[in-house]
Amino acid sequence: MSFLKNRTVLGVICIVLSLIICFVVTPLFNSSLSQKESIIRVTRDIKKGEQITRDTVQVVEVGSYNLPKDVVKSTEHVLGKYTTTDLLSGDYILKGKLTDEPVAGNEYLYSLNGEKQAISVTIKSFSNGLSGKLMSGDIVSVIAPDYRKQGTTVIPAELQYVEVIAVTANTGYDTDDGKQAADPMKNDKEKALPSTVTLLATPEQSKILAELDAEGKLHLSLVYRGTKENAAKFIQCQDEVLRKLYPNVGEKNEAVNMEGAAQGKYDMPEKEISKP
Repeated sequence: MSFLKNRTVLGVICIVLSLIICFVVTPLFNSSLSQKESIIRVTRDIKKGEQITRDTVQVVEVGSYNLPKDVVKSTEHVLGKYTTTDLLSGDYILKGKLTDEPVAGNEYLYSLNGEKQAISVTIKSFSNGLSGKLMSGDIVSVIAPDYRKQGTTVIPAELQYVEVIAVTANTGYDTDDGKQAADPMKNDKEKALPSTVTLLATPEQSKILAELDAEGKLHLSLVYRGTKENAAKFIQCQDEVLRKLYPNVGEKNEAVNMEGAAQGKYDMPEKEISKP
């Protein structure tokens, strides 16, 4: 009898639970799914750094279920702002992708930390710059014909592996950014050829590059194009060579920094902890 009573009680509990699910939980869930929310959606592709105007966005109603918490829901919060990334037509706009200030051009220049410099060298002829095929992130070797008038063509030990951070046309636009650097002297939209290449270099490398550029004897050969991790290995090898060639440079720079900091000229930069 007790066994039958237990089965009866269990059955009643199951029936009650099923009724609760059917008439309470399910309607609440369906109600949440059917709720609508007004959000801002992009109507055409917007490039990084472009200012958002009324004709580039629209208000649409979508289901509120599973919407991102920081999705923008009012045009007042987007008009006049600038995008920090590319947006495609149909994208929702998130608050983290907007900024009040124009996105700075030439972002690669803002990552300089004092250890290395950005220096541009002129591409004297089409072939000197790999026929216009160089891109930011490439690792190149700098070839110097008749290096320092010694009658030989060499790749200076300081310039075996150098990183390209920009390739710029005579229009002033980088050839590999979102803006097609069209030649203003032509009626068509033919892309202008590179005029200069900007390299990331130490002060010692920069001096040699300046000499070669002034003499007009400079060729760039592509060594590597690929992932940042592999590109960094080439730069590490080059840095090792530079440390051997200029062993006291780091100590001198640190001494200058200490003296300047003591005199209150500038703040001491924080040292980064090297990672394996």
